[in-house]
Amino acid sequence: MLFEWFIQPFQYEFMQRALLAGLSVGLVCAILSCFLVLKGWSLMGDAISHAVLPGIVLSYILGIALPIGAFISGFLCALLTGFIKNNSRLKEDTILGVVYSGMFALGLVLFTKIETNQHLMHILFGNMLGINDNEYIQTIVLSLTIFAIVVIFSKQLLLYCFDSSHARVVGLPVHFIHYSLLIMISLAVVAAIQAVGVVLVVALLISPGITAFVLVKNFWVMIFIAIIFSLTTICLGILISFHIDGATGACIVLLQAFCFCCVLLFNRLKINKNTMKSKQQKQVFSH
Repeated sequence: MLFEWFIQPFQYEFMQRALLAGLSVGLVCAILSCFLVLKGWSLMGDAISHAVLPGIVLSYILGIALPIGAFISGFLCALLTGFIKNNSRLKEDTILGVVYSGMFALGLVLFTKIETNQHLMHILFGNMLGINDNEYIQTIVLSLTIFAIVVIFSKQLLLYCFDSSHARVVGLPVHFIHYSLLIMISLAVVAAIQAVGVVLVVALLISPGITAFVLVKNFWVMIFIAIIFSLTTICLGILISFHIDGATGACIVLLQAFCFCCVLLFNRLKINKNTMKSKQQKQVFSH
């Protein structure tokens, strides 16, 4: 019975397509989330994911491909944030809060002023089970491209995210790596919005990395755990959404949030247990 629960949905072609698209997005977002957590850029994924909305709506109005407008809008948000940070004394998280909320509000204003169709609604909330051929190919190609770039330049990205000053000293092109990482985040957001939508895409760029970070401190092990966590929750989220007839993106994000809370609780209990054990040992030695 349990075996049928897992296997039966994937007899349908749209479920197979949703699974492949979801896993490809989950793989890339899991890897990027580790770099974002290490760099302290968790809010950057949130900012870019919300900032793509004006570009999507304008692309629809102008009749060009939606991913092009989404990428340009998201990357402009990142550039604007960097410009304000370099020319003011404000902290980056404060700037991100103002910029991304402002661009998201602009997108909502544009969104409500045009004749929308179901496709644009899917951009907001995702439609993994109804992804069409063009969206499917776009998601797979973008995901594989980002994955290849991250794998090839993983050591440079790690050094930059861990200590950008040291990366500059050893001769790495820090500014180029900085904007390359922003471009990859923007492309990952464009790939993921087809699956979970603008509103929920930030979870895919944060949850895997922060969950793995709670468990381990070794970066490469952290990436491995983040990938396993992301792919597992996406697969289960798709299955749950099929059986309960619920929103796929929301099911995935809720599952990731639940798993994170469980991991956090487990880690807290483990720390408390070790603390109590240490106190008992000190008491024994004191006697």
